[in-house]
Amino acid sequence: MNLLRHNIAIVIFFILCIVSSNSIAQMPTPEKLMKSISIIDSVNIIRNDPFFENTYEVWFRVPVDHNDPNSPTFPLRAYYSHKGYDRPVLVVTDGYTMYTSAANELAYILDANQITIEHRFFSDSRPKDSIPWSFLTVRQAAADQHDVIQAFKSIYGGKWVSTGISKSGQTSIFHRCFYPEDVDVTVPYVAPLNFSNEDPRVYSFLHQVGTEECRDKIYNFQKAVFKNKKKIFEMYCELADRMNWEFKMGRDRAFDLGVLEFSFAFWQWGGNCDALLSKKAKPEELFESLKDLDVFSFFEENSIETSRPFFFQAMTEIGMYGYEVAPFKKYLKDKENVKFYFTMPEGYENMPYNYETMQHVSRWIQESGNKMLYIYGGNDAWSSTAVDPGNTTNAVIMFNPGGSHATRIKSFPPAMQDSIYQVLGKWLGMDVNDLRSSKR
Repeated sequence: MNLLRHNIAIVIFFILCIVSSNSIAQMPTPEKLMKSISIIDSVNIIRNDPFFENTYEVWFRVPVDHNDPNSPTFPLRAYYSHKGYDRPVLVVTDGYTMYTSAANELAYILDANQITIEHRFFSDSRPKDSIPWSFLTVRQAAADQHDVIQAFKSIYGGKWVSTGISKSGQTSIFHRCFYPEDVDVTVPYVAPLNFSNEDPRVYSFLHQVGTEECRDKIYNFQKAVFKNKKKIFEMYCELADRMNWEFKMGRDRAFDLGVLEFSFAFWQWGGNCDALLSKKAKPEELFESLKDLDVFSFFEENSIETSRPFFFQAMTEIGMYGYEVAPFKKYLKDKENVKFYFTMPEGYENMPYNYETMQHVSRWIQESGNKMLYIYGGNDAWSSTAVDPGNTTNAVIMFNPGGSHATRIKSFPPAMQDSIYQVLGKWLGMDVNDLRSSKR
């Protein structure tokens, strides 16, 4: 860490000397500046989103264990998109593998540079031989993000904002909790704060969200699928063969879990209650509705393997939901609610859940979580465990009426969007009219 600070100081001095010569236009290229950062191993220019001047794939070298000065290191990827040295910086703290280098909604709104940091142990951001699962923790990941941000702080001296969507939104909260001075403002989108690996608040939410009529339709749909399982299962197996799906838990078990998943997925993705089939629908029609919501691929082995670091974190530290079996006990062999232990890596199936981490984060949110703007969809199943910002900070929480997990700032009604721009403008010292008129 001392070496990193030393290199940062050198780069800052270098930049100040150049700026003092009177022109930002004379600033060196980002490539040249990054060569002075010791924890960067390689920089490659990649296809550019037209919103930015240039975009780079940057590989950092970070410790497996930030608490051990002699820790082995591993490569951590970031996408770095340059807009201008005089612009703010948006940090996207990804919670998964990185799916895109495209400009985030907030990058447009703030006219900002963008740094997207892949989460440790996803994709190729992991040690070469195997994943050391015990180091996949919230604190270790936050330290990764801190190192990357501090490296780029040597290049940009303006306002810094962090953000993320869903698990990435959680990651932005966790990072800010442990490194509150790294950024000025944090905007987590649709980010749950779960308190166990089967948070019961999800069940309460699913019993109350929407209208009673819609909830009854969902329940009756699920029952109709179970009643017609023999015929629907044949269609499901044909689909699995075509898609080359593998289910280590067995196709039968995966089918049942897919039906149980339906209610959560319906509200998460903003299902249409009017389009729900009646319990008298034909098996073929019921199957098409299941396909449309894509509840089966969630349990396919390649899908689970890609997301296994997420499931590990969910079951050990950041929490998850489960499936109630009592309403369907006639069709299931389960005697207890289903938890996601089946997603855990081999040898870690019985690893205990650490309750303290999320309790610590929750206390920080309520006591010290200033300049946090939380964005949620009002009907999103993940909003069941939305944060409680308390009443002692200046944090703002916004629920988009009827919104799903796809809720973004542009999803809100105009008056609520205006409130969001007012908050961002005040916290960042920016002209609200510029935010309103941003290209999105």
